[in-house]
Amino acid sequence: MNYKKIAHLIGSSKKVTPAKLLLRGNLNEKDFSRFKFKYFGNKKFWILIGDFTLLNKWLKKNKKKVDSFHWEVTARNSALSLADLTKFNARIEPGAIVRTGAKIGEGCVIMMGAVINIGAVIGEKTMVDMNAVIGARAKIGKKCHIGAGSVIAGVLEPPSKRPVRIEDNVLVGANAVILEGVKIGKKSVVAAGAVVIKNIPPGVVVAGVPAQVIKKVSDIKDKSKTEILEELRG
Repeated sequence: MNYKKIAHLIGSSKKVTPAKLLLRGNLNEKDFSRFKFKYFGNKKFWILIGDFTLLNKWLKKNKKKVDSFHWEVTARNSALSLADLTKFNARIEPGAIVRTGAKIGEGCVIMMGAVINIGAVIGEKTMVDMNAVIGARAKIGKKCHIGAGSVIAGVLEPPSKRPVRIEDNVLVGANAVILEGVKIGKKSVVAAGAVVIKNIPPGVVVAGVPAQVIKKVSDIKDKSKTEILEELRG
C-alpha cells in the first residue's frame, strides 16, 4: 500500500469516536430501535455500542429514563479502525494492536503490546515480540524475529522516504531502532540497542549507535544464538 493511498484513506475517512454506554433504567427496545447503534440487554440493564456523538445525543434525550450510566471510550476522532484479527492465520496475543491495512503472514506470532501500523507487511512465521513497533509500510520478511521494544520506523510522512525493508531470517535484538529507508539483508543480526541508519548487507552482525558491522553471522560459534524455533510458530 503506497503512501498516497494511505493518506487518501485517512483523509477521506469518516472520523469516529468508538464508545460503549452501559445503562440502568426503565428502558425497552423501542427506546433504541430508531437509532443507528447496536444495543444489547433487557429489562433494566442495557449496553449501547456506537459513535460517541450519537450515543450522547440519545442519552440527553432519554436521561429521565436512566437511573445510572457509565461510558467506555476507546479512541477519539479515529480515522481508521483496528484490523479484524480473525482474518489472519497467525498467533496474535492479547494487547497487540494491529491497524486495518496491515498484512500478517501465516504462522506469525504477534506478542503482547506489539503495534503494527497500516500498510506494514509481516512475512510468514515472523515473530514480533512484546512492545515492538512496526511502522506504516514497513516490510519484514519470513522467519524473522523482531525483538521486544524495538522500533521499525514507519514511513508515511514525509512521503519522500522509502519504507524499511527487512529480508528473510533476520534477527533484530531488543530495543533496536531501524530508521526510514534502511534495508537489512538476509540472515543478518541487529544487536540489542543498536540504531541502524544505513543499509546492512546479508549475513552480518551489526551493533552500536550508529550500528556498524562487527562480524559475520557465520563466525558465531554458538548457533543457538541465531536459531529460529519452529515450535513457537506452529
